[in-house]
Amino acid sequence: MASNFKIISYKTRDSLHLKLDGDFDGNSAHELINTLIEHGNRFYQIFIDTNDLKTIHSFGRAVFQKNFSILNKKLNNLIFIGENGHKIATN
Repeated sequence: MASNFKIISYKTRDSLHLKLDGDFDGNSAHELINTLIEHGNRFYQIFIDTNDLKTIHSFGRAVFQKNFSILNKKLNNLIFIGENGHKIATN
């Protein structure tokens, strides 16, 4: 994991909010994937805030995108917000 990457999470009623901060590399992508798998099915919506990502490494993006279709089938409630959402959520 990038040494400055962290996921800040909080809950509101039926929603989980994940704020990504720092550099997004392969290990960071795995941490996000594992967080979504572990907690995702308990919430109606999951908001992933990407505004505070500093750098999105191509390998981190590739790791997340490889798993995104599987995640999106299990968790059809993922909502990316922020200026970097389209960089990690789509091909």
